[in-house]
Amino acid sequence: MRGRLGILATVAAALALGGCVSAPVSGGSVDAVGISRPMSDMQPSNESENRARVHVDLGMAYFEIGRYDVALDEGRTALNESQNYAPAFHLMGLVYMMIGENASANDFFSRALNVAPGDPDFNNSYGWFLCQQGREEEALERFARAARNPYYRYPARPYTNAGLCLEKLNKDVEAEKQFLLAVQADPANGQALYQLAAIAYRRNDFQGAHDQLIRLHQQLRPTAASVWLGLRAARKLGERNAEASYAEQLRSRFADSAELKLMLQGKYE
Repeated sequence: MRGRLGILATVAAALALGGCVSAPVSGGSVDAVGISRPMSDMQPSNESENRARVHVDLGMAYFEIGRYDVALDEGRTALNESQNYAPAFHLMGLVYMMIGENASANDFFSRALNVAPGDPDFNNSYGWFLCQQGREEEALERFARAARNPYYRYPARPYTNAGLCLEKLNKDVEAEKQFLLAVQADPANGQALYQLAAIAYRRNDFQGAHDQLIRLHQQLRPTAASVWLGLRAARKLGERNAEASYAEQLRSRFADSAELKLMLQGKYE
């Protein structure tokens, strides 16, 4: 079962090879080769941007809890305060992506990147959008720009997104490399650990899948998907006690899950 990364780098949301810019960007810091510090790390350059940032931060908080209507309102208010404030464009892009208004999402992501082409958050978010639109190769370029940005504190995010995008292309070998980089950057990256286990399972490395899941479950709460994968790996290995333990977890903790239904139907593959 292949997982999806809910949302991307900036909200939780991809070196920077972006083109050069001719002048410094308001609110950001751009060097000669187009690598910029994330605008979220920069102090606003004037009072209008300071007010806009307050509304963007509030909009992001609403975005994270699924109040997309309020998040849009906060984004619009931020742009009223500072009409070219890139983080507000980015927020609007994220919201429109989540509600399926893809033309608007593309427009606002493009506006954000026109202002700050090297911002790793913006590149990562736009990369995920592109991946969902079937533009995987373009997406991978965006993730690479974000991941290689030396100012970015969260490279595990674009590495993970790149791995998920590569899985869509059925490129498990390349995807595994990205997930390994993600875990190297963030050893507690549950999504990457799960995907490494899933890849190992698909290539019949059941012990490898089992080991990755043990590592995952030592750090994070199990999910129905991770327990189900653990059960199937244990079953392949003939580890009956482990299989029974996973089965009990599905029954007791994930009683309404699709994974439990599959187990009860005996559909292990």
